[in-house]
Amino acid sequence: MNTKRLKWLSYASSFVMLMATLGGTAVTKLDAGLGCGREWPLCHGKFVPAHTLSSIIEWSHRAVSGAAGLLALAAFVAFMLYRKERRDLKLYALFALIFVVVQAIMGAFAVVFSQSSAVMALHFGFSLIAFASSLMLALGMREQEREEANLPKLPSRPVSKTFRNLVWFATCYTYIVVYLGAYVSHTDSAGGCSGWPLCNGEVIPELTGGVAIAFIHRLGAMTLFIVIGILGHFAYRKHPGNKEIRSLGVAATVLVIIQIFTGAFLVLNLNNPRTYVFASLAHIFVLACLFGVLSYMSIKTWLLSRTKA
Repeated sequence: MNTKRLKWLSYASSFVMLMATLGGTAVTKLDAGLGCGREWPLCHGKFVPAHTLSSIIEWSHRAVSGAAGLLALAAFVAFMLYRKERRDLKLYALFALIFVVVQAIMGAFAVVFSQSSAVMALHFGFSLIAFASSLMLALGMREQEREEANLPKLPSRPVSKTFRNLVWFATCYTYIVVYLGAYVSHTDSAGGCSGWPLCNGEVIPELTGGVAIAFIHRLGAMTLFIVIGILGHFAYRKHPGNKEIRSLGVAATVLVIIQIFTGAFLVLNLNNPRTYVFASLAHIFVLACLFGVLSYMSIKTWLLSRTKA
């Protein structure tokens, strides 16, 4: 299989993986998780469900997740066969396949057996890792296509281990904040903090029940903004000879700012069901892009930290 076909296969896998992640958010926000009853893979005993809104939403999410799994499998097989020399690409394809299968199994268990909010939040986290892995695969193939076409490479220089560790910390911390946000959603704690930027009109509210969960997530998001801001500063100011690292740092900073505003928009539309769903999807879309950028940046800084000046 030639490079162009592998590239488009990786692009398709990444896109469908993103759709599956967004679909999971729609299922949660529209309370359609049991739209097919306690059955899996059938939906109320049928392959094609009855035409009720909740069953169609849940069935569509299952279909997209299934397509994501098939594409991940196809990509893994293709890269194992036709890119044996590219250990990195094979690893991304393997991670995408593993995590899309794990999150699918967790989704099935969530339908058949009741799962705790903590486990359901982890389900979303795994789907995000699957998307990030497929995105890195797509970006890796884009890079290889440029190399084969003898296009000029972006200038790159070694980075310090300190900066590499900062990127890794930011990526891991982002995942923690993602988990907190998913936990807020699955515990129905989004309304714990009304208003923005204050929580129920207070800087520090009474930390009980859903209020505590929502407030901790807000604190986590505020700290994330600071961490990414520091990362973006060092990426841009300290790496004038590395255009890609500078661009990734700027992208991460812009995305975290947009993420904060989509979060605020989400809170301000808690009582507007239609707008709230679209705000949630926008919030998750930006979050997925941010995590993808940081994951790719983690790999790049790891490679550049091993490069001699």
